[in-house]
Amino acid sequence: MKRVLLKAINPLRILINDTRFIGLMLITCTLISIYLANTVMFASDYKQLWNRSFPIFSSLSLPESFLSWINNFLMAFFFLMAGMEIKRELIKGELSSFKKAVLPFGAALGGMIVPALIFVAFNIHTSYIHGWGIPTATDIAFSIGIASLLGKRIPDGLKILLMALAIIDDLGAIIVIALFYGGQVNWLFLVVGVIFFLGLFALNYFKVKFGLIQIAMSLFLWYVVFNSGIEASITGVLVAFAIPATKLPKIVRAIHRYVNFLIIPLFALANTAILLPDHIMSALGTTVGLGIIVGLVLGKPIGIYLFSWILVRCKVASLPKNVNWKQIFGMGTLAGIGFTMSIFTTMLAFKDEAIRDIAKVSILAGVAISLVFSLSYFLLISKHKKQHAKLDHKSSKSEGKLELDVR
Repeated sequence: MKRVLLKAINPLRILINDTRFIGLMLITCTLISIYLANTVMFASDYKQLWNRSFPIFSSLSLPESFLSWINNFLMAFFFLMAGMEIKRELIKGELSSFKKAVLPFGAALGGMIVPALIFVAFNIHTSYIHGWGIPTATDIAFSIGIASLLGKRIPDGLKILLMALAIIDDLGAIIVIALFYGGQVNWLFLVVGVIFFLGLFALNYFKVKFGLIQIAMSLFLWYVVFNSGIEASITGVLVAFAIPATKLPKIVRAIHRYVNFLIIPLFALANTAILLPDHIMSALGTTVGLGIIVGLVLGKPIGIYLFSWILVRCKVASLPKNVNWKQIFGMGTLAGIGFTMSIFTTMLAFKDEAIRDIAKVSILAGVAISLVFSLSYFLLISKHKKQHAKLDHKSSKSEGKLELDVR
């Protein structure tokens, strides 16, 4: 009986661990949320559900609404997992040495600078220029999920490079949010936060067994950071860097399913409750819409390709084995699939609900275009590769036959 049960459970485990499923789930949650937000029967109640305020939380200096709890508290666990991935790669992964890290760091930098400049170019004479950070982000789950769909058309070296780039991109987005999208700083809370942060490092240094003390201190750290005016969810990254390296795998195993299959879907449902503009094409054609779409769809691949080419040309870096320049550009189109971090930055960059909705619709349009572009591009270059391989095979056969005839 147990064997039968195990056989029944295994396919579900495979599905749960599959990045393609995460991407599919995010798309599903987004479509459900947009439908409910734009259906007369549900629209008002659905929006109120996420934005309903609770005075008791306000009196305790805590997030007031479900939306605020998701974005400030639950997303801290998302950043905790991202921070642990970054730390693990820095210690013994693809970012553990200059030689390994230089190409993904340079590519990620190009993939952030060029989209930001494109957004600024569209919005330089508007009051929306503060949204320049929106098109700089890459969604790891989506981009890696699409790469998985493409199978052998994407070589392993390119997948590893994309993963490293996406992780660095997350680190860059975290720094951007911390530096440019915080509120007014309360220095007293900030100093207390620094003390708690150093306290976590001290516990690690003196090899105090990881447990309730560290968890309690992490929660206190989140509370003081939330009240300091700095983006509270960044606490997750601070905690990740203070956690002993030996504990990372255990903690990742403990939280990754909750993050991927509860927190991120909730984030998608709450933050994509978008009231679609009456003239959606006009909304996408605004300076905000064009800055985001062009930044993600074109800015990402151009920036990644350009900075990678410069590094390789200057002999500072080299391409991974079995990876060519066409595939590097294709990786850039995959990196243009921004979702979680782009929407998160939108919520911080704009206070006007109508502008937020335009930005979110533009992000979703950018995701759709980049997705179709990526799939089409890799299918096309794969087809050309096969055709060239056939021609080379025929050519070698003809040369062999000619050599025999001469003999």
